[in-house]
Amino acid sequence: MAVVSSVIVPYASYLRVYEPLAAFPEPERGHWASYAERGRTPDAQDELRRALADLVPTPPVAVPVHESGDAFVAEVDGVVCVCPWRTRLRRWQALEGLAGQFPESVLDALIPPVVRRQAAADYERWRERNPDARPWILTSVWHVPVTWFTVFSDEEREYAPGGGSRPPVLRYRTPMVQARRRLARALRTVRDHIDEGPLTEGLVDVGRWLEEFHPRSMVELDYGGLVHVLPHRSLEADRSAADVAEGIAALRAGNDAGVQEAYGRFTERWRAVKERRMAN
Repeated sequence: MAVVSSVIVPYASYLRVYEPLAAFPEPERGHWASYAERGRTPDAQDELRRALADLVPTPPVAVPVHESGDAFVAEVDGVVCVCPWRTRLRRWQALEGLAGQFPESVLDALIPPVVRRQAAADYERWRERNPDARPWILTSVWHVPVTWFTVFSDEEREYAPGGGSRPPVLRYRTPMVQARRRLARALRTVRDHIDEGPLTEGLVDVGRWLEEFHPRSMVELDYGGLVHVLPHRSLEADRSAADVAEGIAALRAGNDAGVQEAYGRFTERWRAVKERRMAN
């Protein structure tokens, strides 16, 4: 399953949900309406810069004292939709997942034990008051999980090579109703042909997360910081959603050779990305 975080490394991809203003209760709805009307709203790089800035103090700021009042904003069929950052919640959740990713000595150097203990205690108290809270953004470091691609079609792929001060952009966007339908179909296919395992669990987790949101939301997969480590030719040729869709269709048809071919293209592409992580 993808790590849910705001983290603190530039080479991450994001799965986001943008909800219409009607999905939010007052007074939050009024806050986001005013926020969107201001026009210039922060982008993903602004969020990342703020997260990196929190690492500078000694000790580092593992979790902000206050929740972020920022969001990503998009207009969907004439309706203003927002994706709240919820930085504080995502940092808490990220800290919970760090233990299994780094040796204890490395983790202690990154975030001292006393800071982690205090953050864990604060999160426990906060969860008691907010048991149903969930993030609008999932983060995955150094790759895009295969489960995320099941939500999109190749026709929804948007790629802009960038230039000058503008970084490249590679993303997919789809209506929530399509996202849920595609994921449910992929889950049925996987369950019919493959034993229960990480792939099934990952699809279930993403499906449950999507069910938490308004049915007229928009779902976005953003390659985020990964565009900075992949050459233009690799980004331009990346058709991961198409490969995943082809593999699932082959699995449904009992075409083992087709499954292996599509899966081979996908794994080879993302193996090259992970090798860059090892080089760093």
